[in-house]
This record gives sequence, structure tokens and C-alpha cells, in this order.
Amino acid sequence: MASPGADKPNIRQVAQLAGVSHMTVSRVLNDHPNIREATRRRVEEAISELGYRPSMTARALATQRSRRIGVLVESAVTFGPTSTLYAVESAARASGYEVSSVLLRAGEEISPQEAVDHLITLGIDALCVVAPRSSSIAALRRIAVGVPVLVVKPDKDPTFLTVTVDQQAGTVLAVDHLVSLGHRDILHLAGPLDWLDARTRERAFHARSKSWGIRERPIVVGDWTADFAYDFARGIRELPDYTAIFVANDDMAVGLIHGLHERGYSVPDELSVVGFDDIPLARHITPPLTTVRQNFDALGVAVVDVLRAAIEEREIPDVTRIPAEIVTRASSAPPRKVD
Repeated sequence: MASPGADKPNIRQVAQLAGVSHMTVSRVLNDHPNIREATRRRVEEAISELGYRPSMTARALATQRSRRIGVLVESAVTFGPTSTLYAVESAARASGYEVSSVLLRAGEEISPQEAVDHLITLGIDALCVVAPRSSSIAALRRIAVGVPVLVVKPDKDPTFLTVTVDQQAGTVLAVDHLVSLGHRDILHLAGPLDWLDARTRERAFHARSKSWGIRERPIVVGDWTADFAYDFARGIRELPDYTAIFVANDDMAVGLIHGLHERGYSVPDELSVVGFDDIPLARHITPPLTTVRQNFDALGVAVVDVLRAAIEEREIPDVTRIPAEIVTRASSAPPRKVD
């Protein structure tokens, strides 16, 4: 009786079909740079034809790498961090890597040190940190990780590799869109300012508003949740002087529109609303939400490309800032006349 897996194709069969040595097949599997393109293509075609799947255990022994990326995620209940994690997992699988993740949630006792220690025990080749707070970055600087570390954050960092969707440019797109409609008095409903993305959006909002000569007014600091923005909108007693609100994420924008509707205020006739993220719900609320779209798929690919280059001691790719884009829908319109 044949043992399980006896009929599975092996590396020597791939080599025979491609007309190369099994060492050449191994080099192709491990992305060795000194392989002629025609040879690489022939090996890849043989792998596809035979349906060959390399053993991860054997590959790890051969390369002394686990082909595993650790991901540390803060607040994975929100759309941006969750989407980034999924995108990194997808891009990693496509590159022959596995992902192990640890979630840091508010109120839980696990520390960044404990989370990193757990991932290191799994034998990760590199670490990615998603949606960090400034306090977490400070804690991470004190940890001897021992593998390449990439932080998904808006600014370059002297200690870590970085990749990001361009938060500043995305905010500029939102402000410029409202200005193009005629708005000159815009409120910013920010995320919690210990989150690096929220802080960057807040600073970019003020800088761009100032360049347009927009009236400067205090921001409202939220907590990323729809409930916060809903309560804020329900607390508005009279129609405010400002004619538009730029909201730091779509969850809060949805709650804001709900609350404004219950207060009897029309969006966009009396107040325009622009969000950030382009969550799936954004196009289905009433009115559909104008927002800044983040390309999380491209972000995940860039994260994995940079980490693979660091793991394999190759030159780090230059593309580490992913463009954002404005998606115009019905929640933004020219401003009402203010007396």
C-alpha cells in the first residue's frame, strides 16, 4: 500500500521536466538572483504543470529561514488595521510566506514586549507593526527584536523600515475637494491623537487649511467610533457656522451623518461630510459618503516586498508610500449661504 503523499511530485521531477538540476530548481524557489530569466520561466512552467508544492519545512532548513512574518496589530476592530492585516497576509501567501499575528487591544494586559516575545518564539524572519500609537513605538524602540522591523506609519523613521498609504496627501485631497466646492469654514473631527495616522491627518488638515486661508477653529478629537460622532452630532443645538466637516475615518463619518439626520440637519444641503478609508458601507449610506480611499492591497504588497528585501539582504524598494485617492459621492456639495 502506497504511503500518503507518495504520488506528490518532487523537486527532482520538476528538474527533469525543466531540463535543469534540482539545485537550479531550489534556487528558483528561493528567488536566487543569479538565474537566467529563460531558465526561471522554464522551471516555473514545470512547477505549474506538475502541481509541485515545495515543503516549507525543507525550505526553512535549506535557507535557515522560517518564511514567516510576524504582525503586531493595534485596534484590529477598526477598518484600517484589519484591512492592512488581511492585505499583508494575502501578499505574504503569494510570496510563499506565512503570517503569525498578535492583536493588542485596549484594556488587555499583554504588553508590546510580550507580544514581540511570542512572535519571536515562532521563529519569525521579520516583524510588521500595524496602526501603531506613539506609546507603542516608544516601547518598541526599547525591545531587541533581532529581525528586520517594519512599521506601517506616515513618517520615515531612523530605527525602523516604514511603509504607508500617504496620509498627508489623502488629507490634502479631502480639503482641496471641499475648497473646490466653495467651502471656507471646515471643522475637523479627528481620531485619537496618540494614533500616528490620526495625528498626521490632523496636522495635514491644519497646514492645508492655512494655505487656503480657511478659518482656523479648534478640532474635535474622537475615538474612531461611529457612536462618538453620533453623540457629537446629536449635541449640536443650532446649525453651526462651519459648512463642512472632514472626518478622520468613515466609521465616525457614518455616525455623524446619522446624528445630523436625527437632529434634522440635511447632508449635504446644510453640512457637507467627507470621510477617510472608503469602507464598504460608505457607498451605501444615505447620502453615499465622499471619502479618501486607501489602497490596502497595494500597501500589503509593499510591506511584504520591503520585508522580503530586508530578510534576503537585498536593496530596499523605493516605493514605500502608496498614493491615496478621493472618491466623490453625494455627501459633499457647494456650501449653504451663511448669514
